[in-house]
Amino acid sequence: MLLETLLPLGKVDPGLRAPEVPLDLASIGGDARLLEEIGYDGMVVEETKDDPFIIMALAAQATSRLKLATSVAIAFPRSPTVTAMSAWTLQKLSHGRFTLGLGTQVKAHIERRFGLAWSPAGPWIREYVGAVRAIWDCWQNGTPLDIQGPHYKINLTVPLFNPGPIGHPRIPIQLAAVNAFMSQVVGEVADGMRVHPVCTPSYIEKVMLPAVRTGAAKTGRSLDGFQVCMKPLVAAAANDEELAAKIRDVRARVSFYASTPQYRAAFDHHGLGDLADRLKLLSRAQRWEEMPQHITDDILETFVTVGTYDTIARKLGDRYGGVVTHCEFSIPVKGAADKERLRELARTIQAESPERARRAVVG
Repeated sequence: MLLETLLPLGKVDPGLRAPEVPLDLASIGGDARLLEEIGYDGMVVEETKDDPFIIMALAAQATSRLKLATSVAIAFPRSPTVTAMSAWTLQKLSHGRFTLGLGTQVKAHIERRFGLAWSPAGPWIREYVGAVRAIWDCWQNGTPLDIQGPHYKINLTVPLFNPGPIGHPRIPIQLAAVNAFMSQVVGEVADGMRVHPVCTPSYIEKVMLPAVRTGAAKTGRSLDGFQVCMKPLVAAAANDEELAAKIRDVRARVSFYASTPQYRAAFDHHGLGDLADRLKLLSRAQRWEEMPQHITDDILETFVTVGTYDTIARKLGDRYGGVVTHCEFSIPVKGAADKERLRELARTIQAESPERARRAVVG
């Protein structure tokens, strides 16, 4: 598996709790150079509290080999033209190292956080990706721009606003997915899939990848080079005492995900629909601290990879090497010893060839 990470190093999704360390914008360049030195394949940025395209620009300027991707930027609040321009600029700056990862977000956020009218996400993102690619084709090849769809009608381009050709015009697009329908859309239009942390290897293999193949067959696309990228749920620490605190936190994250209706399919796959129902009611009542106790050790083991630093790399390879081509993982680096430990972890994880997962993709 190829290795990538969010920043700050060692960051985990907080779920019900605040993150331990906030992102320091002034450290982006240095941390990106450290990842490149250690031998990471890539760095990714999610859109939560900071603009992912600005962070990508800081990392691109500071490095020369590290691959860069949004994981993910939210598509619908941005017009396809705005997104196309941001990606085009980053591809120029990074000399071809950028991947555009997009997500759809849920209805409540689209309507109440971004102030847009909601439309079913699958057809919307399918049209969106096509529009972004058509705009790139216009800029690179002079192809007449005439996007006519239910959501977008884009047909105006003038020299002042046309950035023109670039040296690496092939910008991969990855889409976030959880359920089978969105996985099929990914197969229809995208170059890779950003799998939600709650998706287990079994769910990816038996639900998501067959849907990707169905989508690719529908549009006659090849899945050669298709990427399956994931930030697994992990509890890892230097020793058992520190690991206990990590397990407590990840138990809370699993309970938070189980309470979220959009992720229910992943729990249904393991016969845990009743658990999802119970936790949804607790979350609506804002009884947050009661939720983690519903995640038994067996449920935790189903969704989370747990281990000390001397075992976690092997466990991640064993668990995800057959279905994931790109894995997100890192540990905090506070000194030279941590740096060497992360270097060894990166070497061990990336020794797992992505070819096994690529074979699973094509079936």
